[in-house]
Amino acid sequence: MNGHALPLRRPNGRRLLDLCCGAGGLSMGYYLAGFDVVGVDIHPQPNYPFTFVQADGLDYAAQHGHAFDLVHGSWPCERYAAVTRWRGNPESHPDLIGSGRQVMQATGRPWVLENVPETAAAGLLRPDYLLCGTQFGLKVRRHRVFETSWGGGGDLVPPCWHHKGLLAFAHKAERAYADAMGCTWMTNLEARKAVPPAYTHWIAAQFLTLEGSAAA
Repeated sequence: MNGHALPLRRPNGRRLLDLCCGAGGLSMGYYLAGFDVVGVDIHPQPNYPFTFVQADGLDYAAQHGHAFDLVHGSWPCERYAAVTRWRGNPESHPDLIGSGRQVMQATGRPWVLENVPETAAAGLLRPDYLLCGTQFGLKVRRHRVFETSWGGGGDLVPPCWHHKGLLAFAHKAERAYADAMGCTWMTNLEARKAVPPAYTHWIAAQFLTLEGSAAA
């Protein structure tokens, strides 16, 4: 475990594997829902707040994914994000969505795949859930698409509300933006790629509710 210890919780008895976890924005959402979280990333993540393994996500999932109750993958988004087309070369970034989905499916466990909305527009990701910070009372507009092994369903969230009081992402104000997302433990640079924990806190609740219904 990295050095940012959190208060001990009573987990719901389930383990969550977060592939390409970064500094742990989405991991935190699962943790708040009661999961025991293990994060995997190919890069060091000194501020990751849970158990961390530095490894290739594809390899780790293939070897260990079956041991978890739920597998989450946030495969790199740079190849698909609009900002890369504006500021860089998309072809220079890896295309891991297809192989990432395959390795998660091969674990035989329920899974969640998250990425930028451009992946859904290109037909690469099925938009089972499209979430924005404003749906959870956050002062940020940050859309993300989630494809799940259970195909959506569950509770509905209200539509986006892009009001004038939202914080815009800008490097001069990125600390405030990171904090507004709920990613207070990260550095400004780490938070640039982070996603609000509220998203997976809600996704986890859908999973647990639907799992409970199936078991009833």
